Amino acid sequence: MATGRTHRPATRSRGIPEATVARLPLYLRALTGLSERSVPTVSSEELAAAAGVNSAKLRKDFSYLGSYGTRGVGYDVEYLVYQISRELGLTQDWPVVIVGIGNLGAALANYGGFASRGFRVAALIDADPAMAGKPVAGMPVQHTDDLEKIISENGVSIGVIATPAGAAQQVCDRLVAAGVTSILNFAPTVLSVPEGVDVRKVDLSIELQILAFHEQRKAGEDAAVAEAAAAVVPPVRATGNGRKGPDGDMPAVMPA
Repeated sequence: MATGRTHRPATRSRGIPEATVARLPLYLRALTGLSERSVPTVSSEELAAAAGVNSAKLRKDFSYLGSYGTRGVGYDVEYLVYQISRELGLTQDWPVVIVGIGNLGAALANYGGFASRGFRVAALIDADPAMAGKPVAGMPVQHTDDLEKIISENGVSIGVIATPAGAAQQVCDRLVAAGVTSILNFAPTVLSVPEGVDVRKVDLSIELQILAFHEQRKAGEDAAVAEAAAAVVPPVRATGNGRKGPDGDMPAVMPA
């Protein structure tokens, strides 16, 4: 099986837009679910709904892959799984190192979804000497002193940074110098990398702050609607024990 250091996805050379690349994993996740249920074909509308996009965008995305489906039948699920997996480079073996084995790093190490998606955790690395040799997710943690050697021996091109913010840039520099060209950054800081190195940032606190913004806005809109409604509809005053009629108060219960 080829390793990540010698083979790279062909998406850029084939001119697939980055927005389309970002949606391919969504399609693959939905298709994998269909495959697991032994669904042979799927329409663009059904797959788009499962992936959370509109069907026109899905068809446009698939046109970059040269996949157009069959009228009246739809898309072959198994073939699409293979086609998207190949385009994303998931038919190859991608050794990954995780640097920073605190609570988050340990959680990532224990995540079972990497292997099923083509990623093999080759090493767990931490700067704390007390962590060296400690088993996490069935693997011994190795010290950062050996980072370059580990990357070279395992042919690693993807690194995951889960260190505190203050250590992230130094770790990033060492990863890049050792030959890592793609980095997934969980540290709450912006990394500076040379041209040719890809960085994807995952910041949970930022995502929560964005949700808080939307919650605050929704609360403000609800309050504004309630205030407007109160201003437009005057309170109803009851006169007597019933409703107002042309000849005076109407009793709440009419006599038989």
